[in-house]
Amino acid sequence: MYFDRALLEDLEDKTLAPYGMRSRDSKGRAYPDSEPDYRTSFQRDRDRILHTTAFRRLEYKTQVFINYEGDYFRTRLTHTLEVAQIGRTLARALGGNEDLVEAICLAHDLGHSPFGHSGEVALNRLMKDHGGFDHNRQSFRIVTELEQRYPEFPGLNLTWEVREGIVKHETEYDIADARDFNPELRGNLETQIANVADELAYTTHDLDDGLRSGMITPPMLEGIALWETLKETFGWRGPLLDDIERHRMIRHLVGLLVTDMVQATDQRLKESGAKSPLDIQKLDYNVVGFSEDMRRRNRELKDFLYQKLYRHYRVVRMQVKAEQIITNLFQAYRDEPDILPTQYRKISQTRGLERTICDYIAGMTDRFAIEEHQRLFDPFLKP
Repeated sequence: MYFDRALLEDLEDKTLAPYGMRSRDSKGRAYPDSEPDYRTSFQRDRDRILHTTAFRRLEYKTQVFINYEGDYFRTRLTHTLEVAQIGRTLARALGGNEDLVEAICLAHDLGHSPFGHSGEVALNRLMKDHGGFDHNRQSFRIVTELEQRYPEFPGLNLTWEVREGIVKHETEYDIADARDFNPELRGNLETQIANVADELAYTTHDLDDGLRSGMITPPMLEGIALWETLKETFGWRGPLLDDIERHRMIRHLVGLLVTDMVQATDQRLKESGAKSPLDIQKLDYNVVGFSEDMRRRNRELKDFLYQKLYRHYRVVRMQVKAEQIITNLFQAYRDEPDILPTQYRKISQTRGLERTICDYIAGMTDRFAIEEHQRLFDPFLKP
C-alpha cells in the first residue's frame, strides 16, 4: 500500500489531539515550492535540516566538554539528537505532531558558535555595536539565508511553523525574539515541547557527563532530592558508581522527568479547554511543563550543576581559552580582512565586515577554530 502525502495527512488528522498542529494546515513557505508525494511538509523540513552543513558541524561543537577531552562526552550534535528523541516521546504521548517537534528540535542549535555558551558570549560582546549575536537568531538566519543549497531561493524555505518554532525557542538560557512571528502569541504545543525537551536533555546528560568526568562525585550529590530518589529506587549505597549503575540511574531519571512532564501537561491541557493549536497559543501560560513539586526538585539539580559543573575550574579555564581564541580571530580578521577566505571577502561587501566575520566564526567547529588560531598566531606553523 502506497502511503502518499494525502493519506499521511489523513492519519495525522485522525491521531493528533485537537490542539496538535496538522501539516495540511501549515501557513506554508516563503517561496513557491512543490510538496513531495510521500512526505508531509514537516517531514520534508526535518529532512532538509538534517542535510545541512550546519547540522553536520554540530558533531564537533562543544556541549560542556570540548571535543578533544574525550569522544564519549556529549557534543552539540548528540545533545540535539537526545533533544529530538525526548521531544518525539513527549509529542507522541500528548497528541502533538512528532514531525514538527522533531524538525524544531533538530534545528534549535544550528546557530551555536564553537565552544558552547562561552563562544556565544564572546561573539555577542564583539558584536555589541553591530547587532549583537544570539544563537537563536543565528539558527533562524541559517535556515532562511546562510545555507545556500537551492537555486530557487535562499536558505531551506521551511514552513512557517518550523521557522516559528525556531524563533520561539526559549529556555532558561535562551530568550526568544519573535517580533516577526506573532509575538503576542506564545509557542504552539509542539514548540513548547521542543523547549522543555531541550532543558530536560541537557540537565540529565550534563549530570551523566559530570559523573563520568569525575568533576561530580556521588558524595557531592548527597541531599539533592532527585539523587536521593535514584539511590532509594536502586538501593545504591556506594561508595563507587560504576558505568552500569550510572547508566541505569540516568536512564531512570529521564523517565521520572518525562513521566511527570506528560502527566502535569495533560492535566493543564484538560483544564485549559483548548480545542485548537491557536487556543494553546492564546493562553497566558505555557501548558507544557513539570508539576510544581518536580519543578522544585529539577531546579535544585540545575542549581547544583551550575555551581559544581558549569563553574568547575576546568570548565571555566576552557571558557577563558575559548573567549580568547574567538576574540583573537575576530580582531585579526577585522584588522586585516584579506586573510579571510575569498568567498567571505566577497560577502562582506554586501553583508558588512563585522557580520561576515561573525558568521564565519559562528560556523566554525571547536577544532577548526583552534587550528585557525594556531595558523594565524603560531609563527612556526605554515598558514
